[in-house]
Amino acid sequence: MITGLLLAAGRDRRFGSPNLAQPLDGVPLAIHSARALRGAVDRAVAVVRADDLALAAKLRKAGFEIICCPDAHSGQGASLAFGVRMTGGSTGWLVALADMPYIKPETAQAVAAQLRLGAIIAAPYFCGHRGHLMGFARALGPQLSAITSDAGALALIKAHRELLVAVPCSDSGVLADADTLKDLLPLTGTQSPRMVHGARS
Repeated sequence: MITGLLLAAGRDRRFGSPNLAQPLDGVPLAIHSARALRGAVDRAVAVVRADDLALAAKLRKAGFEIICCPDAHSGQGASLAFGVRMTGGSTGWLVALADMPYIKPETAQAVAAQLRLGAIIAAPYFCGHRGHLMGFARALGPQLSAITSDAGALALIKAHRELLVAVPCSDSGVLADADTLKDLLPLTGTQSPRMVHGARS
């Protein structure tokens, strides 16, 4: 069973308000990210803050189980580790960031397919750059669940670079997050992705 983990516990207020609730084509930014992930996995779980009841309700309606990370203030790594610990029966995890709304569903499906074929780590590559979302097999569960760094799984990926299966794609959204209003472009438009921290190969 591949579990999708949507990391949605951040408290980024560079918009002037929580970024995950910002509308994009009339839909909250986080829901776009959630929809792309949901269709690629067997189980969908969103990691949120305990006080973000509105976002939790929207994600639940989108078909996600909700788990509240008590250490969300510690950063993305804590949310990832908590999510893995809470879904220990999984055969693998497809990890997505809630502030990356431009990833296409078919990209998520392609990365998940590599996990099902036996990949230990799988990631989409656009124009030679490694992007998000990331796939991890059960074998890495103990290491994922022990992550404490805000850099998330980056150190783990670097340590096991030889195990990484690159999934070529034409999806520029794997490199584009949305931290400020200027990053929000219509889904029907042509975005010029801003490199996500840690996404370079």
